[in-house]
Amino acid sequence: MNAASFYAKAPRHLVAVDCIIFGFDEGRLKLLVMKRKVAPMAGEWSLVGGFVQEEESTDEAAGRVLTHTTGLENIYMDQLHCYGEVARDSGARVISVAYYALIRIRDHDRPLAQEHGAHWLELHEIPALIFDHNRMIEDALVELRNNAKFHPIGFELLPEKFTLSQLRSLYEEIYQKTLDKRNFRKKILSLDVMEKLEEKDKTSSKKGAHLYRFDSEKYATLMRKGLVFEI
Repeated sequence: MNAASFYAKAPRHLVAVDCIIFGFDEGRLKLLVMKRKVAPMAGEWSLVGGFVQEEESTDEAAGRVLTHTTGLENIYMDQLHCYGEVARDSGARVISVAYYALIRIRDHDRPLAQEHGAHWLELHEIPALIFDHNRMIEDALVELRNNAKFHPIGFELLPEKFTLSQLRSLYEEIYQKTLDKRNFRKKILSLDVMEKLEEKDKTSSKKGAHLYRFDSEKYATLMRKGLVFEI
C-alpha cells in the first residue's frame, strides 16, 4: 500500500486546543472562563479554546486563541495533556490538546475579553463546565503547583513590582495553604533572584512595604552556576 492510499483510508478527527488561563488579582488566583456561543451546549460555561487550523501547530493555535481573547502576546504557556476519550465532545470526535497559561490580569485587554463573554472567576467559583474542562482545570492546578515549586513561574502572575506579602499570597493561593510568613521571607530572599527597590507600596500602611522585582538575568546566571530554585 502506498502512502497516499494509507493516509486516505485513515480516520479523520478534529483537533482542538483548550486553554486554562490563570491570573492573580486582589490576592486571589483566578481562571478565565467564558459562555460557549455555539452548539452543542451553547450558553454553558467553558474554557477558552478553538480548533487547530490547517497550517498551524498546536502551540501556534493555543497562542492565537490566547491573543484573540486577551489581546496579549508572548504569554507564558505550557502544554498540559492530550484529552482523547472517544465521547468527550458531544458534537463530534474531537481530540483536545490542553495548555495552561499565566498572565498578569491588569495587562490583558478587558474589553476584548468581555467581547468574547469571558469572566475571571476565583477557584471556588468555578461552575460545572462543558465536556471534560473541569478535569483539565484539576490537572492544570496539579501541574502549576509542581512547576511553581521548582521554577519561578509564579512571577509571571505578579505585576512587575510587588511586595513580599503579595508574593506570599500568590504562593498560598497556588498551594491552597497558609505559609509561615517568616520562613517564606527567609527562603525567598535566600534565593537572591529579586531586586529590592527604593519604592514602597503604601496602600495598606503609612510606613509602607518595599517593592521588589524579579531579576530574570540574575536568575539565569545563578541557574548556570547550579542554583536550585525551590519554594
